[in-house]
Amino acid sequence: MATARTEEEQALAGLRERAIAELATIATAEGLDEWRTRFLGRERGELTGILKGLGKLPGEQRKAVGQAANTVKNELEGLLEQRKAALKAAEQSGALERERLDVTLPGRMTPRGHIHPISQTIRDIGRIFSQMGFQVYDGPEVETDYYNFQALNIPQDHPARDMQDTFWIVPGQILLRTQTSNNQIRIMEQMQPPVRAIVPGRVYRNEAIDASHEAAFHQVEGLLIDETCTMSDLRGVVERFAREMFGAERKVRFRPSYFPFTEPSAEFDMDCINCDGAGCRVCKYSGWLEMGGSGMVHPKVLRGVGYDPATYRGFAFGLGIERIAMLRYGVDDIRLFSGNDLRFLRQFA
Repeated sequence: MATARTEEEQALAGLRERAIAELATIATAEGLDEWRTRFLGRERGELTGILKGLGKLPGEQRKAVGQAANTVKNELEGLLEQRKAALKAAEQSGALERERLDVTLPGRMTPRGHIHPISQTIRDIGRIFSQMGFQVYDGPEVETDYYNFQALNIPQDHPARDMQDTFWIVPGQILLRTQTSNNQIRIMEQMQPPVRAIVPGRVYRNEAIDASHEAAFHQVEGLLIDETCTMSDLRGVVERFAREMFGAERKVRFRPSYFPFTEPSAEFDMDCINCDGAGCRVCKYSGWLEMGGSGMVHPKVLRGVGYDPATYRGFAFGLGIERIAMLRYGVDDIRLFSGNDLRFLRQFA
């Protein structure tokens, strides 16, 4: 009997020494779980295996070995909790060290954002025309054929449609607007004269993209309706805008043109800001830079919105916003404005 008792006690002593030695080397929570399962697990733990064999021992020996096994179990469980606490403390200490903030280090400045040059140009255009009594409106980019073409005196078989390669959503019905002139009709339908409005916004045309053309770009539409305005008033507004935007010495000229929704129609140019009209590469040695189109609102358009052409008259004009920004900032490729290249955009901070 003494030999059997000695064997059980030796097994417990050996288990205790191995468990304590291995526990001291474990440095992870996963390792502790594996250690607990191997030595103290309820199903296959080594200590559990010894306890399950107690039933084969005589009464007095069973009691002594059982007490010794429980003592080892309690000791190992206590050491396990201590090891868990030590690892947790070490982990927290390491986290604190990694997150430690040295307040003596110089601060890192967060880069500040700034307004995109196209957005800034739109703001400045709005400011200039607001000073002349115009109000700034917005309008839909997804438009119907009626507002984009028909109400502007451009029926379905009109050749002017060929000038605007259209992105159709529902062919013949719904489209991405090709011009901001659609807002002329919407504004006049909603108010009675006098009307003084500008509408900046994005427009879409299915064009080949190059240094001077984009499929999506910006325009600003201007509209003035009252009882007395003339082409002379139109010229005065355009000259005032050019001088406010590009300098008091700027000159403007008008050239006859054709637009279905204005009569008479004209395109207007500004003397080159690069060479002051002497001729250079920027103006193609003509001395003039094209600015936009304009004219007196066609009587048919006025009648379509319920205005009496015998009482009211008005003018409309359109400007390319990217064109203005390119001249203003000396940019020679329109694609740079939509390219999202921070090296380019940071120049305008």
